[in-house]
Amino acid sequence: MKYRRLGKTDLNVSVIGVGTWQFGGEWGKDFTQDEVNQILGRAQQLGINLIDTAECYGDHTSERLIGAAIKNQRDQWIIATKFGHRFTGFMQRSDERSLADVKKQLEDSLKALQSDYIDIYQFHSVRDREFFNAELWKFLWNAKREGKIRHIGNSISSNIDPLPQIEASPGARVEVLQILYNRLDRRPEETAFPSAQKQNLGVFARVPLASGFLTAKYKPGAKFPPGDARHEQKPEEIERKLREVERIAREEVPPGVPMAQWALAWCLRNPAVTAVIPGCKDVKQAESNAKAADSVP
Repeated sequence: MKYRRLGKTDLNVSVIGVGTWQFGGEWGKDFTQDEVNQILGRAQQLGINLIDTAECYGDHTSERLIGAAIKNQRDQWIIATKFGHRFTGFMQRSDERSLADVKKQLEDSLKALQSDYIDIYQFHSVRDREFFNAELWKFLWNAKREGKIRHIGNSISSNIDPLPQIEASPGARVEVLQILYNRLDRRPEETAFPSAQKQNLGVFARVPLASGFLTAKYKPGAKFPPGDARHEQKPEEIERKLREVERIAREEVPPGVPMAQWALAWCLRNPAVTAVIPGCKDVKQAESNAKAADSVP
């Protein structure tokens, strides 16, 4: 495994992390505690020290599974979680962004994670009018002074212009960004990454495998069943992605290299990206993800 300094923080994170949306039960599978224990245990053996989760991956479900899995090894992990949504059902969220909401979410996340602190506490896809909230900023700064959070992050929605929030990072004391970035979606290269680099912000690339499309597991014409988040996408968009992946596999991926590992390493070759946070459904996928570090300079 390889490690990088996370922007201006004092954290050294593994370049491969573990994304855990799937633990909330929205990717076609419900996870048992034993399965999560095995995945995170193997990830740790492979040198991974970064876990990304959220308040709404289930009703703190992902956080609870993680907390139980690492309760005796808390100091060996860097945990990033989020605030701003409440899980109300499969692929359904309500916005919970008042000061009272965030206070409760922080306490609920600490309880679920069985931890006294969160390493990186991230805004979760908030709109500009909610991000630019002086009272909320002060609450986060106070929580940091109290030791409940170590660093403030911002997981920015892919549906908005990210630049206003990124440019405001110094004022909000945000030190870490999380941005959707992969071979199928290179929008951050235009403005988000240059701004992040100028400010020395740590960057997590989320969805680096494009929700599994960049694994080459699925071919044009593939269908995703109800219960799988990809089922919610338009069929024509799914088909477009699958055909583009087929072209990338043919023209860009070196012979003999698994596409998923290539796709993770591809993200990490951008100097703005500190780490990628792919999901994994089992130990085998965790092992494959970790092996991508071998291709990173």
